[in-house]
Amino acid sequence: MSSNLFKLCQKNTFFASIHENPVCIFGRKVYNINTVNQAETLNMDVIMENENQKPQWTFLTPTERRVVGVLVEKAKTTPQTYPLTLNGIVTGRNQKSNRYPTTGLDEDDAQDALDKLRQRGAVVLVDGAGRVQKYRHKLYEWLGVDKMELAVMAELLLRGTQMEGELRGRAARMEPIRDVAELRPILQRLEEKQLIVRWGRIVTHNLYSPNELERQKQQYANKADVDEDADGEETPSRPTAERFTRGELDELKSQVAKLAEENETLRKAVEDIRRELGMA
Repeated sequence: MSSNLFKLCQKNTFFASIHENPVCIFGRKVYNINTVNQAETLNMDVIMENENQKPQWTFLTPTERRVVGVLVEKAKTTPQTYPLTLNGIVTGRNQKSNRYPTTGLDEDDAQDALDKLRQRGAVVLVDGAGRVQKYRHKLYEWLGVDKMELAVMAELLLRGTQMEGELRGRAARMEPIRDVAELRPILQRLEEKQLIVRWGRIVTHNLYSPNELERQKQQYANKADVDEDADGEETPSRPTAERFTRGELDELKSQVAKLAEENETLRKAVEDIRRELGMA
């Protein structure tokens, strides 16, 4: 791709819903701009066909939600490692940060979820280097969303029901959402697409089974009253400590215990050195 064409592309780019990278259109060719000296020529007919597809979403199991949420998260936050291998998905699924609940998942569970997601059309299998199988999500088409809406949906899939302020901060890892005021039009669009449910300023996704969604409603519908701080972010009307999940508290306790053990080991080592030097 010539430098002149690239400069022209820079002035005529947009984010197609099926791509993470910016593209620009000339005639019936679409250039996917990755670097100054590289671009992938894509078939315009294929893109327009995908653009016109209707959303296909349906409810997902907890494991399926977590797996596809990981694919979206990694595509946006670490694109250099995306698409993901099965091992990469398991690692992302079981990480402690930005997950609720924090649970373990083995490769068999992940593979089963991926197979079902492929059957639903939410995930596709691609060949990586050395014929390593990798997986890519198709949630732009499957949900019928743009990149900002997908960031919000991914956070809901990874952590479940959240306050608006919490959701805004977490989704901003993937797309720039400056404040709750900027988040609310996104939520409005998602609500119109029936992809989320809101109780006051409590938000959840609508990919639960009917029974799961009813349990969410029973748990949160009566807790929708919140207070606003000076910045307009919500603070649930409950003690701050209760905002931590059980998994997060257990992780913090484990880290504190580990630090205490390391501190005791260092203390004993210092005492041994002092005795050897005759300073005890």
